Amino acid sequence: MSKFKKKDGGGTPAVSTASLPDIVFMLLFFFMVVTKLRDSTLKVVTNTPSATELTKLDNKSLVNFIFIGKPTIQNQALYGTKARIQLGDKISETTDIPLFLETFKTTLQESQHPSIISSLKIDGEVTMGIVQDVKTALRKAAQLKVNYSAKKKSE
Repeated sequence: MSKFKKKDGGGTPAVSTASLPDIVFMLLFFFMVVTKLRDSTLKVVTNTPSATELTKLDNKSLVNFIFIGKPTIQNQALYGTKARIQLGDKISETTDIPLFLETFKTTLQESQHPSIISSLKIDGEVTMGIVQDVKTALRKAAQLKVNYSAKKKSE
């Protein structure tokens, strides 16, 4: 004869999902802020050759990309149809390579400078003259770690 009655069958309560949308949006915003989609917009066409013996680069944050190829159709009116060099987001000359390398080095810690790799993404139709000019400019700028990008050859 108590004032309070005990409830029969009072199992565990259901899990509250009221905060679930907040958690989903926090994760969405986190990945939107952290993810880096693309470094630069391609202004040259680079159809890289295929190869069988390839190695994957370990740390892509230490790689600066140099694109060599013919300008895209939208850019041919401005740059012509002969092969051009793209450094970052702009079409450049070989004389701009040392400045491009120095600005890339400023974004990294000094201890990482010896590990920097220059990756050349070259169109298969480009003549070796412009490639040799780029390699000479890299050598003069003391950038001796050079990588050639290629697609995996299907067997």
